[in-house]
Amino acid sequence: MDASTHFHDTVSGQITIAAPQASHGGSNNFYISGPSAPAAPGPNPHKPRKPFSTVPFPPDPNFVDRPDILTWMHEKCARPAARIALVGLGGIGKSQLATQYAHQVRQRAPNTWVFWVHASTRGRFEEAYQSIADRLELPRRYDPDVNIFRLVSEWLCVEENGPWEMILDNADDVGVFFSNAQERLVSFLPQSCNGSIVVTSRNMDVAERLVGGWSNILTVPPMKTGEACQLLREKLEIDYDDGAAADLARVLNYMPLAITQATAFINRRAPRMSIPTYLNEFRRSDKKKASLLNKDAGDLRRDESASNSIVTTWEITFEQIRRERPSAADLLSFMSFFNSQGIPESVLQAYACDYGGDDEDYLDEDLETLRGYSLVAVTADKEILKMHALVQFCTQVWLSSSSNMQQWEREFLKVMSDQYPSGEYKNWTECQKLDPHVNRIIKKEPSNSKDVLRWARLLTNAGWYRWMKGMYEEAEQMNRRALDAREKVLGREHPSTLTSVNNLASVLQDQGKYEEAEQMNRRALDAKEKVLGREHPSTLASVSNLASVLQYQGKYEEAEQMNRQALDAWEKVLGREHPNTLTSVYNLAYLFHRQTRFSEAAELYKRACSGYVEVLGSDHPTTRACVAHYCSLREDMANDRVH
Repeated sequence: MDASTHFHDTVSGQITIAAPQASHGGSNNFYISGPSAPAAPGPNPHKPRKPFSTVPFPPDPNFVDRPDILTWMHEKCARPAARIALVGLGGIGKSQLATQYAHQVRQRAPNTWVFWVHASTRGRFEEAYQSIADRLELPRRYDPDVNIFRLVSEWLCVEENGPWEMILDNADDVGVFFSNAQERLVSFLPQSCNGSIVVTSRNMDVAERLVGGWSNILTVPPMKTGEACQLLREKLEIDYDDGAAADLARVLNYMPLAITQATAFINRRAPRMSIPTYLNEFRRSDKKKASLLNKDAGDLRRDESASNSIVTTWEITFEQIRRERPSAADLLSFMSFFNSQGIPESVLQAYACDYGGDDEDYLDEDLETLRGYSLVAVTADKEILKMHALVQFCTQVWLSSSSNMQQWEREFLKVMSDQYPSGEYKNWTECQKLDPHVNRIIKKEPSNSKDVLRWARLLTNAGWYRWMKGMYEEAEQMNRRALDAREKVLGREHPSTLTSVNNLASVLQDQGKYEEAEQMNRRALDAKEKVLGREHPSTLASVSNLASVLQYQGKYEEAEQMNRQALDAWEKVLGREHPNTLTSVYNLAYLFHRQTRFSEAAELYKRACSGYVEVLGSDHPTTRACVAHYCSLREDMANDRVH
């Protein structure tokens, strides 16, 4: 029963009684006194108090031991006046570890007081201190002139009262402890040699300020695979396959709360529901996945005010960041669209310049905020970041609930289309970093025409890279979609549309789809001659491309004519050593090679190889391919002489 509903048969002092019929519309104050009213309870001097625990949860028989963490806690708290903190995402298991630790302390040292203080708000903190004062039967605890925080703090500082441990749970809000109020709560956390304090927090900044340094903080990681599977074994009431259990733990990012939530859902619906059917539902759609992660499963070992849904638990964190530092919440929103691993900081810097100005310190502070809440982590390569995939998904559920999803999707597309370079060899390192992050954004064509063109550019560059890396089917699909988008927005003869026609033709040729490739090249050439002129570099590229596909079909006469036309024009427009000129030399050499015109081919191969080495370098893929073809020609020439 709540304290406000307690009834007492004897009262003293001032009592406020609600009075709906009072003339002033408020309440009536009565002063009641009587000789039978007892004084405030005090300690019984004849009954020595025995140490007790105020931990609100019993020991968990299904607790999965995480010995490295618990050992660290015991070792750190063995020092006088120790303060330590467990920091991590909501639902990562901080409070469960603190509960287990508290029960172990009582088991190992029954003479130790253990106090549990819920610290999410000033009101909850005060409620906990009042409860401690009541349990200790401290004199004057009901005196309105007595500060309950100071009363408990002073008792804790008396070493004769014996050893104690305090669990400061859910200390997430810096304002609760360090606000500018006259009495900052942090001043009532004593540093006495007979006591230790264990803090649990989602907020690294709060934890560091409470415990005084990084060496006293442990960031709680997700469970290991074996630990997560053991938690599933303990929680599930049905038979299951070990492989399916490991799969479920993996898709839930080894998060204890998410696993507990899933097992409760499966247990309630068994036998119709099993791990495989849950996984099928989870993977069916984002909407279904969000629904499953929003299920609030009852858990008697979590604080009654805490949600048992991983989505709601994390949304509380997201909202807290939004209040504390809106730009960090914006950065989190943007980062939710990346692949969870290998997030390049260079793209975040581009986003910061585009969205919030070019102040690098501002981005660093935003990242530090997100790292402080364990939402983002730095990898061994300090320029690469990572996130939990489940955090990203829940961030997007949060964005959808506030109708901000489309805004951030568009921002991500804008930045990525600007940052993803063309797929030529010199850009491969950058393309390799960015390529895993575009898969989701390229799946769905935007509705806005400006966004469609950005989407087409991203498809074009990513498709180019995948073509160069030999991923032909993906490259073909991406180039077809880019072409369709550009035709729709720009028209059939726009230069960007014709670039997509050219690119698609090249991918088709490398797959042996020569007829369609020829058709595409002829379309591009005809349009470019009309729009750009016969000697425009883009037109000449189409001449070379058409010649190439013709020779693969055995149409050698027309192929030679077009290659010579392209070569003459390239030499005139760009010079003898330009890579495009050398490519025409290379193409003509390859044509002569196929026709067994070995001497002519050899001269052209030599020119192309030496030019490529000089202009592109010996390690460039085109240089290596040209050298390989020249070596093949020399072997053919040697065999021809033998015969």
